[in-house]
Amino acid sequence: MTGPDTRTGARNSLTDVDGLLVGHRHELDEDASLGSGRATGCTVVLAPAGTAAAVDVRGGGPGTRETDLLDPSHSVQQVDAVLLTGGSAYGLAAADGVMRWLEERGRGIPMDAQGHVVPIVPGAVIFDLPVGDWSVRPTSDHGYLAVDAAAPDFARGSVGAGVGARAGIVKGGVGTASAMLGPGPAEGVTVAALVVANPVGSVFDPGTGLPWGVGYADAASWGLRPPDRAELAAALELGQKGTVLNTTIGVVATDAALSKAGCRRVAVAGHDGLARAIRPAHSPLDGDTLFALATGTAQTPPVEVPAAFPADLPVLDAVCAAAAEVVTRAIVDAVLSATPVAGIPTYRQLFPSAFRA
Repeated sequence: MTGPDTRTGARNSLTDVDGLLVGHRHELDEDASLGSGRATGCTVVLAPAGTAAAVDVRGGGPGTRETDLLDPSHSVQQVDAVLLTGGSAYGLAAADGVMRWLEERGRGIPMDAQGHVVPIVPGAVIFDLPVGDWSVRPTSDHGYLAVDAAAPDFARGSVGAGVGARAGIVKGGVGTASAMLGPGPAEGVTVAALVVANPVGSVFDPGTGLPWGVGYADAASWGLRPPDRAELAAALELGQKGTVLNTTIGVVATDAALSKAGCRRVAVAGHDGLARAIRPAHSPLDGDTLFALATGTAQTPPVEVPAAFPADLPVLDAVCAAAAEVVTRAIVDAVLSATPVAGIPTYRQLFPSAFRA
Protein backbone atom coordinates (compact mmCIF):
# COMPACT_ATOMS: atom_id res chain seq x y z
CA MET A 1 0.00 0.00 0.00
CA THR A 2 1.17 3.54 -0.65
CA GLY A 3 1.91 5.42 2.52
CA PRO A 4 4.48 7.37 4.48
CA ASP A 5 8.19 6.56 4.46
CA THR A 6 8.26 3.92 7.19
CA ARG A 7 9.73 0.62 8.24
CA THR A 8 8.14 -1.92 10.54
CA GLY A 9 8.97 -1.72 14.23
CA ALA A 10 10.91 -4.49 15.98
CA ARG A 11 7.80 -6.47 17.02
CA ASN A 12 5.41 -5.05 14.41
CA SER A 13 3.25 -4.47 17.45
CA LEU A 14 1.61 -1.79 19.57
CA THR A 15 4.31 -2.36 22.18
CA ASP A 16 6.95 -1.05 19.79
CA VAL A 17 5.83 2.25 21.34
CA ASP A 18 8.11 2.10 24.35
CA GLY A 19 6.28 1.84 27.68
CA LEU A 20 3.02 0.40 26.38
CA LEU A 21 2.06 -3.09 27.55
CA VAL A 22 -0.83 -5.34 26.46
CA GLY A 23 -2.64 -8.06 28.39
CA HIS A 24 -5.50 -10.44 27.55
CA ARG A 25 -8.00 -12.43 29.58
CA HIS A 26 -10.67 -14.59 28.00
CA GLU A 27 -13.04 -17.50 28.55
CA LEU A 28 -13.10 -20.04 25.74
CA ASP A 29 -14.45 -23.59 25.57
CA GLU A 30 -13.19 -25.83 22.76
CA ASP A 31 -16.77 -26.87 22.04
CA ALA A 32 -18.25 -23.35 22.20
CA SER A 33 -20.89 -22.69 19.59
CA LEU A 34 -23.34 -19.98 18.72
CA GLY A 35 -25.46 -19.86 21.87
CA SER A 36 -23.56 -22.18 24.22
CA GLY A 37 -20.21 -22.46 25.94
CA ARG A 38 -17.79 -19.74 26.98
CA ALA A 39 -16.36 -17.46 24.27
CA THR A 40 -15.60 -13.90 25.31
CA GLY A 41 -12.79 -11.83 26.76
CA CYS A 42 -11.07 -8.49 27.15
CA THR A 43 -7.78 -6.80 26.29
CA VAL A 44 -6.07 -4.02 28.24
CA VAL A 45 -3.47 -1.54 27.04
CA LEU A 46 -1.45 -0.34 30.03
CA ALA A 47 0.07 3.10 29.49
CA PRO A 48 3.10 4.68 31.18
CA ALA A 49 2.64 7.73 33.39
CA GLY A 50 2.09 10.95 31.47
CA THR A 51 0.43 9.39 28.41
CA ALA A 52 -1.85 11.85 26.59
CA ALA A 53 -5.02 10.45 25.03
CA ALA A 54 -8.05 11.20 22.89
CA VAL A 55 -10.75 9.26 21.06
CA ASP A 56 -12.82 9.35 17.88
CA VAL A 57 -16.13 7.47 17.74
CA ARG A 58 -17.50 6.92 14.21
CA GLY A 59 -19.94 4.01 14.36
CA GLY A 60 -23.66 4.41 14.86
CA GLY A 61 -23.93 1.98 17.80
CA PRO A 62 -21.01 2.54 20.17
CA GLY A 63 -20.58 1.11 23.65
CA THR A 64 -18.02 3.18 25.52
CA ARG A 65 -16.78 4.43 28.89
CA GLU A 66 -15.02 7.72 29.79
CA THR A 67 -14.92 8.96 26.19
CA ASP A 68 -16.31 12.39 27.12
CA LEU A 69 -13.34 12.79 29.46
CA LEU A 70 -11.01 12.57 26.46
CA ASP A 71 -12.42 15.62 24.69
CA PRO A 72 -9.45 17.99 24.17
CA SER A 73 -11.37 20.80 25.88
CA HIS A 74 -11.85 18.79 29.08
CA SER A 75 -9.57 18.93 32.09
CA VAL A 76 -7.98 15.49 32.46
CA GLN A 77 -4.98 15.27 30.13
CA GLN A 78 -3.71 11.73 30.65
CA VAL A 79 -4.88 8.11 30.95
CA ASP A 80 -3.59 5.08 32.83
CA ALA A 81 -4.99 2.28 30.66
CA VAL A 82 -7.48 1.56 27.89
CA LEU A 83 -9.95 -1.34 27.97
CA LEU A 84 -11.08 -3.13 24.81
CA THR A 85 -13.68 -5.75 25.63
CA GLY A 86 -16.28 -8.18 24.44
CA GLY A 87 -19.64 -8.62 26.11
CA SER A 88 -21.34 -5.52 24.69
CA ALA A 89 -22.27 -2.98 27.38
CA TYR A 90 -22.03 -5.70 30.05
CA GLY A 91 -18.32 -6.01 29.30
CA LEU A 92 -17.61 -2.47 30.47
CA ALA A 93 -17.63 -3.96 33.99
CA ALA A 94 -14.11 -5.20 33.24
CA ALA A 95 -12.87 -1.61 33.59
CA ASP A 96 -13.65 -1.78 37.32
CA GLY A 97 -11.05 -4.52 37.67
CA VAL A 98 -8.48 -2.49 35.75
CA MET A 99 -9.13 0.45 38.08
CA ARG A 100 -8.78 -1.82 41.11
CA TRP A 101 -5.38 -3.07 39.89
CA LEU A 102 -4.18 0.48 39.27
CA GLU A 103 -5.49 1.77 42.61
CA GLU A 104 -3.64 -0.97 44.48
CA ARG A 105 -0.44 0.36 42.93
CA GLY A 106 -1.19 4.03 43.55
CA ARG A 107 -1.63 4.82 39.87
CA GLY A 108 -4.14 7.48 38.88
CA ILE A 109 -4.95 11.13 39.52
CA PRO A 110 -3.72 12.04 43.03
CA MET A 111 -6.63 13.16 45.19
CA ASP A 112 -5.16 13.98 48.61
CA ALA A 113 -2.17 13.73 50.93
CA GLN A 114 -3.24 10.23 52.01
CA GLY A 115 -2.34 8.82 48.60
CA HIS A 116 -5.85 8.26 47.27
CA VAL A 117 -6.03 8.15 43.49
CA VAL A 118 -8.63 7.87 40.73
CA PRO A 119 -7.30 5.84 37.77
CA ILE A 120 -8.44 6.93 34.31
CA VAL A 121 -9.52 3.93 32.22
CA PRO A 122 -11.56 4.68 29.10
CA GLY A 123 -12.94 1.72 27.22
CA ALA A 124 -15.01 0.43 24.32
CA VAL A 125 -16.88 -2.79 23.57
CA ILE A 126 -17.70 -5.12 20.71
CA PHE A 127 -20.93 -7.07 20.45
CA ASP A 128 -20.04 -10.78 20.70
CA LEU A 129 -22.85 -12.06 22.92
CA PRO A 130 -24.30 -14.55 20.38
CA VAL A 131 -20.91 -16.33 20.22
CA GLY A 132 -21.01 -18.79 23.10
CA ASP A 133 -23.42 -18.44 26.03
CA TRP A 134 -25.10 -15.01 26.04
CA SER A 135 -24.68 -14.75 29.81
CA VAL A 136 -20.89 -15.26 29.76
CA ARG A 137 -19.15 -11.91 29.40
CA PRO A 138 -16.13 -10.14 30.90
CA THR A 139 -16.34 -9.16 34.56
CA SER A 140 -14.28 -6.99 36.87
CA ASP A 141 -12.02 -9.97 37.55
CA HIS A 142 -11.32 -10.39 33.84
CA GLY A 143 -10.18 -6.79 33.64
CA TYR A 144 -7.95 -7.22 36.69
CA LEU A 145 -6.32 -10.35 35.31
CA ALA A 146 -5.88 -8.84 31.85
CA VAL A 147 -3.97 -5.81 33.12
CA ASP A 148 -2.00 -8.02 35.51
CA ALA A 149 -0.86 -10.03 32.47
CA ALA A 150 0.19 -6.95 30.47
CA ALA A 151 3.57 -7.42 28.80
CA PRO A 152 5.56 -6.32 25.73
CA ASP A 153 4.82 -9.62 23.94
CA PHE A 154 1.22 -10.75 23.58
CA ALA A 155 -0.88 -13.10 21.47
CA ARG A 156 -2.99 -12.00 18.52
CA GLY A 157 -5.93 -13.50 16.69
CA SER A 158 -8.75 -15.21 18.62
CA VAL A 159 -7.61 -14.00 22.04
CA GLY A 160 -8.72 -11.44 24.62
CA ALA A 161 -11.40 -9.13 23.29
CA GLY A 162 -11.12 -10.88 19.92
CA VAL A 163 -12.30 -14.33 21.06
CA GLY A 164 -15.90 -13.78 19.95
CA ALA A 165 -15.15 -11.34 17.12
CA ARG A 166 -16.42 -11.88 13.57
CA ALA A 167 -15.19 -9.80 10.65
CA GLY A 168 -18.01 -9.93 8.17
CA ILE A 169 -18.45 -13.64 7.39
CA VAL A 170 -14.99 -14.69 8.63
CA LYS A 171 -13.51 -14.97 12.11
CA GLY A 172 -12.21 -11.68 13.45
CA GLY A 173 -9.87 -11.06 16.34
CA VAL A 174 -7.03 -8.98 17.70
CA GLY A 175 -4.42 -7.64 15.30
CA THR A 176 -1.50 -5.27 15.64
CA ALA A 177 1.10 -3.45 13.54
CA SER A 178 3.74 -0.75 13.86
CA ALA A 179 5.85 1.60 11.78
CA MET A 180 8.96 3.65 12.44
CA LEU A 181 8.97 6.92 10.52
CA GLY A 182 11.75 7.68 8.05
CA PRO A 183 13.54 10.92 7.12
CA GLY A 184 11.61 14.09 7.91
CA PRO A 185 10.46 16.08 10.93
CA ALA A 186 9.29 12.89 12.69
CA GLU A 187 12.26 10.67 11.83
CA GLY A 188 12.60 7.84 14.34
CA VAL A 189 9.10 8.27 15.77
CA THR A 190 7.12 5.05 16.21
CA VAL A 191 3.42 4.75 15.36
CA ALA A 192 1.49 1.57 16.12
CA ALA A 193 -2.01 0.15 16.40
CA LEU A 194 -3.92 -2.65 18.09
CA VAL A 195 -7.38 -3.39 16.71
CA VAL A 196 -10.23 -5.76 17.60
CA ALA A 197 -11.87 -6.49 14.24
CA ASN A 198 -15.58 -7.34 14.52
CA PRO A 199 -17.25 -5.39 11.69
CA VAL A 200 -20.51 -5.97 9.88
CA GLY A 201 -18.66 -5.03 6.69
CA SER A 202 -16.50 -7.32 4.59
CA VAL A 203 -12.74 -7.59 5.11
CA PHE A 204 -11.97 -9.07 1.70
CA ASP A 205 -12.53 -7.98 -1.88
CA PRO A 206 -15.33 -10.05 -3.45
CA GLY A 207 -13.62 -9.65 -6.81
CA THR A 208 -10.21 -11.04 -5.82
CA GLY A 209 -10.61 -12.70 -2.43
CA LEU A 210 -7.66 -10.73 -1.05
CA PRO A 211 -8.10 -8.69 2.13
CA TRP A 212 -9.15 -5.12 1.34
CA GLY A 213 -6.09 -3.85 3.17
CA VAL A 214 -3.71 -5.85 0.99
CA GLY A 215 -4.61 -5.76 -2.71
CA TYR A 216 -2.67 -7.12 -5.68
CA ALA A 217 0.35 -4.84 -5.35
CA ASP A 218 1.15 -5.84 -1.76
CA ALA A 219 -0.08 -9.44 -1.72
CA ALA A 220 3.41 -10.96 -2.03
CA SER A 221 4.72 -8.97 0.94
CA TRP A 222 1.99 -10.59 3.06
CA GLY A 223 2.79 -14.05 1.68
CA LEU A 224 -0.55 -14.06 -0.17
CA ARG A 225 -1.83 -14.59 -3.68
CA PRO A 226 -5.38 -14.25 -5.06
CA PRO A 227 -7.25 -17.41 -4.05
CA ASP A 228 -8.78 -19.88 -6.49
CA ARG A 229 -12.04 -18.73 -8.07
CA ALA A 230 -13.88 -21.81 -6.75
CA GLU A 231 -12.92 -20.90 -3.16
CA LEU A 232 -14.04 -17.33 -3.71
CA ALA A 233 -17.38 -18.43 -5.15
CA ALA A 234 -17.98 -20.75 -2.20
CA ALA A 235 -17.15 -17.98 0.28
CA LEU A 236 -19.53 -15.54 -1.38
CA GLU A 237 -22.33 -18.11 -1.14
CA LEU A 238 -22.12 -17.78 2.68
CA GLY A 239 -23.90 -14.45 2.33
CA GLN A 240 -23.54 -11.70 4.90
CA LYS A 241 -22.87 -11.58 8.62
CA GLY A 242 -25.90 -12.69 10.62
CA THR A 243 -25.73 -10.48 13.72
CA VAL A 244 -27.01 -6.91 13.66
CA LEU A 245 -24.56 -5.48 16.19
CA ASN A 246 -20.85 -5.49 15.52
CA THR A 247 -18.04 -2.91 15.99
CA THR A 248 -14.31 -2.51 15.41
CA ILE A 249 -12.38 -0.91 18.26
CA GLY A 250 -8.74 -0.21 18.89
CA VAL A 251 -5.83 1.92 20.01
CA VAL A 252 -3.44 3.95 17.85
CA ALA A 253 -0.30 5.04 19.69
CA THR A 254 2.91 6.97 19.16
CA ASP A 255 5.96 7.95 21.16
CA ALA A 256 5.79 11.48 19.72
CA ALA A 257 5.03 14.33 22.13
CA LEU A 258 1.46 15.27 21.20
CA SER A 259 -1.26 17.20 22.99
CA LYS A 260 -4.78 15.86 23.54
CA ALA A 261 -5.83 17.82 20.46
CA GLY A 262 -3.02 16.19 18.49
CA CYS A 263 -4.08 12.77 19.74
CA ARG A 264 -7.60 13.48 18.53
CA ARG A 265 -6.28 14.10 15.02
CA VAL A 266 -4.37 10.79 15.17
CA ALA A 267 -7.56 8.96 16.17
CA VAL A 268 -9.41 10.63 13.29
CA ALA A 269 -6.68 9.60 10.84
CA GLY A 270 -6.75 6.04 12.19
CA HIS A 271 -10.33 5.72 11.00
CA ASP A 272 -9.09 6.27 7.43
CA GLY A 273 -7.13 3.06 7.85
CA LEU A 274 -10.20 1.29 9.19
CA ALA A 275 -12.17 2.34 6.10
CA ARG A 276 -9.41 0.98 3.83
CA ALA A 277 -9.62 -2.49 5.38
CA ILE A 278 -13.40 -2.81 6.01
CA ARG A 279 -16.21 -2.09 3.55
CA PRO A 280 -18.59 -0.64 4.48
CA ALA A 281 -17.11 0.98 7.58
CA HIS A 282 -18.71 3.20 10.25
CA SER A 283 -22.17 1.82 9.58
CA PRO A 284 -25.24 2.40 11.78
CA LEU A 285 -24.72 -1.22 12.93
CA ASP A 286 -21.13 -0.66 14.10
CA GLY A 287 -19.77 1.26 17.07
CA ASP A 288 -16.35 1.90 15.54
CA THR A 289 -14.12 3.59 18.14
CA LEU A 290 -10.40 4.35 18.08
CA PHE A 291 -8.39 5.70 21.01
CA ALA A 292 -5.11 7.54 20.41
CA LEU A 293 -2.22 7.58 22.88
CA ALA A 294 0.99 9.65 22.87
CA THR A 295 3.72 8.77 25.36
CA GLY A 296 5.97 11.70 24.42
CA THR A 297 9.25 9.82 24.84
CA ALA A 298 10.60 10.31 21.29
CA GLN A 299 12.99 13.18 20.58
CA THR A 300 12.36 15.10 17.35
CA PRO A 301 14.40 18.00 15.95
CA PRO A 302 12.91 21.51 16.22
CA VAL A 303 11.15 22.69 13.06
CA GLU A 304 10.06 26.23 12.25
CA VAL A 305 6.28 26.47 12.10
CA PRO A 306 4.23 29.59 11.27
CA ALA A 307 2.86 31.23 14.40
CA ALA A 308 -0.72 30.46 13.38
CA PHE A 309 -0.12 26.71 13.71
CA PRO A 310 0.74 24.42 16.64
CA ALA A 311 4.43 23.69 17.10
CA ASP A 312 3.93 19.95 16.73
CA LEU A 313 2.19 20.24 13.34
CA PRO A 314 4.98 18.72 11.14
CA VAL A 315 5.34 15.74 13.48
CA LEU A 316 1.58 15.39 13.81
CA ASP A 317 1.14 15.35 10.04
CA ALA A 318 3.61 12.47 9.67
CA VAL A 319 2.10 10.55 12.59
CA CYS A 320 -1.41 10.87 11.16
CA ALA A 321 -0.33 9.46 7.79
CA ALA A 322 1.29 6.50 9.52
CA ALA A 323 -1.72 6.00 11.82
CA ALA A 324 -3.94 5.14 8.86
CA GLU A 325 -1.34 2.68 7.57
CA VAL A 326 -0.88 0.78 10.84
CA VAL A 327 -4.61 0.54 11.52
CA THR A 328 -5.13 -1.03 8.09
CA ARG A 329 -2.31 -3.51 8.68
CA ALA A 330 -3.58 -4.33 12.19
CA ILE A 331 -7.00 -5.25 10.81
CA VAL A 332 -5.47 -7.51 8.16
CA ASP A 333 -3.30 -9.05 10.87
CA ALA A 334 -6.39 -9.76 12.99
CA VAL A 335 -8.10 -11.55 10.12
CA LEU A 336 -5.05 -13.58 9.09
CA SER A 337 -4.18 -14.49 12.71
CA ALA A 338 -7.66 -15.63 13.72
CA THR A 339 -8.28 -19.26 14.64
CA PRO A 340 -11.67 -21.04 14.58
CA VAL A 341 -14.16 -20.36 17.38
CA ALA A 342 -17.80 -21.50 17.54
CA GLY A 343 -17.78 -22.75 13.96
CA ILE A 344 -17.05 -19.31 12.47
CA PRO A 345 -14.79 -19.93 9.46
CA THR A 346 -11.43 -18.19 9.31
CA TYR A 347 -9.97 -16.50 6.26
CA ARG A 348 -7.34 -19.25 6.11
CA GLN A 349 -10.05 -21.92 6.08
CA LEU A 350 -12.05 -20.25 3.31
CA PHE A 351 -9.05 -19.40 1.15
CA PRO A 352 -6.28 -21.98 1.67
CA SER A 353 -4.98 -21.39 -1.85
CA ALA A 354 -4.21 -17.75 -0.97
CA PHE A 355 -1.35 -19.04 1.19
CA ARG A 356 0.09 -21.40 -1.43
CA ALA A 357 3.72 -20.61 -2.22
